[in-house]
Amino acid sequence: MNEAIITQKAAISVSQLNLFIKSLLDADVRLTDIVLCGEISNFSGHYRSGHLYFTLKDELAAVKAVMFSRSASKLKFAPQDGMKVIVRGRVSVYERDGVYQIYVEDMQPDGAGALAVAFEQLKKRLEAEGLFAVSHKKKLPAFPKRIGLVTSPTGAAVQDMLNIISRRWPLATVVLCPVTVQGDAAAPEIVSAIAEIERKKACDVIIVGRGGGSIEDLWAFNDERVVRAVYSCQIPIVSAVGHETDFTLCDFAADLRAPTPSAGAELVTPSLSQQKQTLDALKTTLISLALDKLMYEKDRYNNLVRIRTFATPEHFFDREKLLTDQLSRRLFSGFSDYINHKTTIFRTTVAKLDSMSPLKVLSRGYAAVYLDNRIVSSVRNVSQDDVIHVSMSDGTLTCAVNEITND
Repeated sequence: MNEAIITQKAAISVSQLNLFIKSLLDADVRLTDIVLCGEISNFSGHYRSGHLYFTLKDELAAVKAVMFSRSASKLKFAPQDGMKVIVRGRVSVYERDGVYQIYVEDMQPDGAGALAVAFEQLKKRLEAEGLFAVSHKKKLPAFPKRIGLVTSPTGAAVQDMLNIISRRWPLATVVLCPVTVQGDAAAPEIVSAIAEIERKKACDVIIVGRGGGSIEDLWAFNDERVVRAVYSCQIPIVSAVGHETDFTLCDFAADLRAPTPSAGAELVTPSLSQQKQTLDALKTTLISLALDKLMYEKDRYNNLVRIRTFATPEHFFDREKLLTDQLSRRLFSGFSDYINHKTTIFRTTVAKLDSMSPLKVLSRGYAAVYLDNRIVSSVRNVSQDDVIHVSMSDGTLTCAVNEITND
């Protein structure tokens, strides 16, 4: 019986079935714009297409979800596993797999706003890279000659900054780089302005800022491109964005954060009136110190001239003459002792030399015999008939050797 029923009905293909079910779901207006909340799992993003694939689940069930790149590119935060979100989209069937899923057109975190989540995600990542490190921050110049303003040329913030700079430090030249401070064009313009100032070395310090607004209005100063430009700039940068309670990522990357644009202008400029007061105080102190020094040296001079040597200079020379006489006597005495000592040594040496003199020996009856100007010390040195010379104390004899007798 069952076989008969099957044979009486026309069979359809799987693709026809999936198409039919898809048409049913697509025709239900309740499923064409549905808001769904759940937790993300099995999240993956296709790096080429930009499509996002994930599963939305709660405690009892799960549904597959896809978000195409045209919608994903508008997200202000990065979805990830475990994040609770609220999505809006349509429910349909993916015919190839016969799986129904939700095609997400918009997504936001469940609880915190999308911009707040994006802010924390980007802050955490850039902080891990060291873009907010205190060791990287530069000191502001004490007396800037040129101050750069990267801000809107029409807002109240720029007028406040110009007024404060002209009042506090009119010696500085202001270089205004007009930019858009909110919207899609703001971030590229801010990055370009910072790069241009740095390339031309146009300023000693830069203020990047704008007046207050919503988190959406200030979002350009949370843009990663702006944060990296501020971090990389070799010129010191002060971030002066919004009100005192507003914080942007630009604040963390800058060399100094100002709570408001007006406060930023005050931070980069010394007060001219205070500098004048400081100079006046230094002048007074310098004059006082100079007068004290002058009085000290004057008293010292008066004390010196009252010394006996200056009052009666001849006494100074008397003492020196006495000292010279003493030294002269000591020198003469020492020199005399030295001469006497050397004379005694000389006489002793002469006596020793005289006692050893050959002439002394000759005077006692001895003679010296020479042959060919060489002294003869042995009979073996002469031959018979040699002519020899005999030196005596009072003359010389020339003799011929007639006979040689050996002892």
